[in-house]
Amino acid sequence: MEHTASCRERASSTCLTHVYRCLQSGLCPSHSAAEVAGVIFSRSLGGEDRQRAPAGYCHDNSLELTYISLTLVEKIISSLTSSLTSHSLPPPVALFCAEIVSVLFQDMDLMSQLVHQFHAEDQLLSHLTAKSGSTWVFYHLLKSGTVCPVWEQMCVQAFHNSTPGTELDACLWSLTEVLKRLLKGAHQEILWKLLAVFDSSLSVLCSKFIPEERREEFTHSRLSGTTFCLLLDLLEVLTASSLICGADVCFKSQRLTHIHSSALLTTISCSSQYFVKKRVLLLLKKAVLQKAGEDWALGEVLLSGLKYERFNSDMSMLSRSVLIAVAADWLQSVQVESASFFGGTRHIGGDEGQKPDCVMLSGVSLLLLKSMELHIQTAGGTAGVDGATEVYGYLQSLCGFLKKNRVELMEVTHPCCWVSLLFGEQDDDMMEASKALLSIFLHHRLSGLEESAELEAACASGCNPHCHFLLLLQSISFDHSILLDFLISTETCFLEYFVRYLKYLRADWQGFKAACGKVSVSDCHLSLQNSRPDSGAGDLCELTYKGEPEQVGFSLCVQPTDSPVETISMAAGIHLVEYSSSDESDPENMDCQDAPGTSVCDNGRFSASDVKQKISGPPIIKQQYESSHPPGLLSQSNSAHERTPEGSSSLTGHMSCPATAPLSGQVTCETSVSAVLCLSQLREVVTRLQTKKLFPYNPSSLIKLLEQVQDCFQQTHLSHFNE
Repeated sequence: MEHTASCRERASSTCLTHVYRCLQSGLCPSHSAAEVAGVIFSRSLGGEDRQRAPAGYCHDNSLELTYISLTLVEKIISSLTSSLTSHSLPPPVALFCAEIVSVLFQDMDLMSQLVHQFHAEDQLLSHLTAKSGSTWVFYHLLKSGTVCPVWEQMCVQAFHNSTPGTELDACLWSLTEVLKRLLKGAHQEILWKLLAVFDSSLSVLCSKFIPEERREEFTHSRLSGTTFCLLLDLLEVLTASSLICGADVCFKSQRLTHIHSSALLTTISCSSQYFVKKRVLLLLKKAVLQKAGEDWALGEVLLSGLKYERFNSDMSMLSRSVLIAVAADWLQSVQVESASFFGGTRHIGGDEGQKPDCVMLSGVSLLLLKSMELHIQTAGGTAGVDGATEVYGYLQSLCGFLKKNRVELMEVTHPCCWVSLLFGEQDDDMMEASKALLSIFLHHRLSGLEESAELEAACASGCNPHCHFLLLLQSISFDHSILLDFLISTETCFLEYFVRYLKYLRADWQGFKAACGKVSVSDCHLSLQNSRPDSGAGDLCELTYKGEPEQVGFSLCVQPTDSPVETISMAAGIHLVEYSSSDESDPENMDCQDAPGTSVCDNGRFSASDVKQKISGPPIIKQQYESSHPPGLLSQSNSAHERTPEGSSSLTGHMSCPATAPLSGQVTCETSVSAVLCLSQLREVVTRLQTKKLFPYNPSSLIKLLEQVQDCFQQTHLSHFNE
């Protein structure tokens, strides 16, 4: 009997391997469809040899054959599914696969056997059966428009019972996978049918594991971390599906993240498992940003103009939950561990310092900021002094939380630096945070306080929009081409933030000038370490701003390149678009790219000749510039350009290096000149691209705003010069 079982296993393995390889190659196997279906069925779940064999006999081989069979089932159904739209399979192979599926799921009722194995103790077997079953459910939905009754019954029963185990895990994963596939394929009508089937059972499931009342007694403590994370994955898919509802009715199951937001916040502070805390926080962050499913869904699928009827009230519920929790000292209970690395996590002691988990820090910060912004948008009306005080209280609590968990934030003298330090490596989050802070400031600046008092309060709370914009420009070394990258990218909300800020800048130029002084002399350490695309990894450029009460110094450390003539731009990096590569571009006038052979900028100041060349109204700016700088500094600046190697040109926007640090007032002027020059260069490039019809959208309003900002600069400096 042992010899017979061994022979059958070898024959089955040979058959299954042959069929899989043929499908990979797009060929039709030599076996008949009925024969292959019989082998798959016997080896996947109903194998008689396994039942006849002595206990423990060839267990490993038999289990491996089961894994292979289930994998082949998934491969066959997936090939059929893709051929429904793309006709990727040759007709003979497609017919062969369809015959196998018909025999397995209609004649042999394989689906009943698959769902029966959802509760298998072997986790890999349970997962593979869920994977194969989900593939069939999705294919069946596309073909017939109906839900597989056996699978539906199993999942509904598991959700109502809510008994932790492999069966619940398999059902959670299976439903999540089917919903994801429907979302990716934009099968909206089928999606509503499936949600209608599970709406009630999913609500029951979440009510048991994420109760709205008595949150101190979380029943999810009975769940393993894996099971709870599977539940969070399902909640994200449900939340993502609500973004494409449009004006249609939204099921309660699609709103579960918002409904249970208060309990989820408590999970972050009460759960004993740190990775569960982080997963819950990321879910809430995606919900408040309306970016649920962004990691796997097609971008255009989740872009819906209309929202469901209760969308605003749900977002308001989420924002209120966050603000109520923060008011109740929720931030003090949020745990932040050391940053993770490939080997796990570790706590660093002694003088080495401890790097915190920036995912948690930025997630908590953005969750609070967006909740404040949403609360402003949904509350209606304008807030008084008390409202502004409450908002600044939230920001002070956030600053205290960040300082407690990130040491370097305690070292800066200007509170507005925290945005650049915290979000500097995540452009999309930084833009969202800046936009939220701008909305918060603009709303509460209408409270009746004096303008100077409001700006001082904003700086004290770290939410002065002028400071944030200047720090952003400093972090990119006033490189207009990086701003252009942001403008044409769909990965951030920079355009929305930029337009709104320019409107405010146009109306508050004095506040901008004051912020230039604050940012210039602040003890804000910002470093850029970029490798040139065409140089070795050791060619690094590090820019450090170090401030004292009365002066600010700039240092640039550059490792030599292969060529003694070549220098490294402070903004060396890879842009989204090679602007000079287009046939319609004007190479002589295109200033987007840094070129070899240009002078290195060693401080925070443009030369007077650069200002004269690049900003309209050069006499005004040049005279103002010269009047605010000693002749010695200007001569040193000019001599730096004279020493540029022959054959190289001075790059507009690069900074010259004085022997001594400028005074704070001079640095203030330098900062404003640098900022306006950057915006002026951006306007020129955008205008050129629009003229050549190379810009992805109509930037006319943006160009007009940039012109108005430049006019404000010229008028202010002209009046100052006349005085």
